[in-house]
Amino acid sequence: EVQLVESGGGLVRPGGSLRLSCTASGFQGENVFIGWFRQAPGKEREGISCISRRDGSTFYADSVKGRFTISRDNAKNEVSLLMNNLKLDDTGIYYCVGLKGYDLGPLTWIGFLNAFGSWGQGTQVTVSS
Repeated sequence: EVQLVESGGGLVRPGGSLRLSCTASGFQGENVFIGWFRQAPGKEREGISCISRRDGSTFYADSVKGRFTISRDNAKNEVSLLMNNLKLDDTGIYYCVGLKGYDLGPLTWIGFLNAFGSWGQGTQVTVSS
């Protein structure tokens, strides 16, 4: 059984930083991708970033490129999302999502994770002055 547990959300001022962590268990095999999505009130769910557990390949949404960094620690089954220079628009519930058995690329990671992934419960990130 797969399980994803997020941690690290909270309240931060604009320009500040937060690090989210996701512990993903039960994902066997090499083609495993772990990603982050977020959903703000009144907005559609948005894919933020994704990483390959096998080779560390990463993908980012344009809205966070250059500010957010995704990384993995396979020994701990952990994926982290370091968020710098946070903006008011970054507010939302952040979800960790995992998928195995597909080789994702820059054009497919959002759609496949969104449609077929397993999801955590989410962690709230609030950016406010």
